[in-house]
Amino acid sequence: MHFISPELENYIANHSEDEPKLLQELDRETHLKVLQPRMLSGHFQGRVLSILSKLINPKCILEIGTYTGYSAICLAEGLKKDGTLHTIDINEELQELQRTYFDKSGFGDRIVQHLGNALDLIPGIDSNFDLVFIDADKENYSHYFDLIIEKMNPGGIILSDNVLWSGKVLKEAKPNDKSTIALKAYNKKLKEDKRVETVLLPIRDGLTLCRVI
Repeated sequence: MHFISPELENYIANHSEDEPKLLQELDRETHLKVLQPRMLSGHFQGRVLSILSKLINPKCILEIGTYTGYSAICLAEGLKKDGTLHTIDINEELQELQRTYFDKSGFGDRIVQHLGNALDLIPGIDSNFDLVFIDADKENYSHYFDLIIEKMNPGGIILSDNVLWSGKVLKEAKPNDKSTIALKAYNKKLKEDKRVETVLLPIRDGLTLCRVI
């Protein structure tokens, strides 16, 4: 589902910050070599992530769902000089590609890769977070939120991607459509949770911004 026309999407991208050359290279390599390149954040959303991170200037970032590392590099652009970004992914085959671009970006020494199930790994990360980006399996969004909310610093920001799910959240989900069911429940959960202030932004496939009170 296109929420706005492709022409308008191009206009928006053309009137936002340019995509860094390194990320253009990563975009191309992802499309050439990796399955489901649509999972990449891409130019416009990447610049949104970058500027939000720069506004927050976090010391510690957690990313749940790394894919090829595009969004991690965007988020790292706002890190404090002594900051750390922890990124978790379950796909071992992508780790080398991620690390190649992390090191090329200049943020490699501040990005820690974690391989495995995020539900198991998050409790073992001995840090509180200023910024979290959730972009992994949709069925576990609520579980991820429950794990990270107690590890957030006051005023911290939680970003959740794909929360409009190509418009499927507007329809009654089929019993076997677990991702849509989970996202509808997650969106309701964020709206009702008094520990956060929530705004759902119609950026790409939906990006929710929660501020921890």
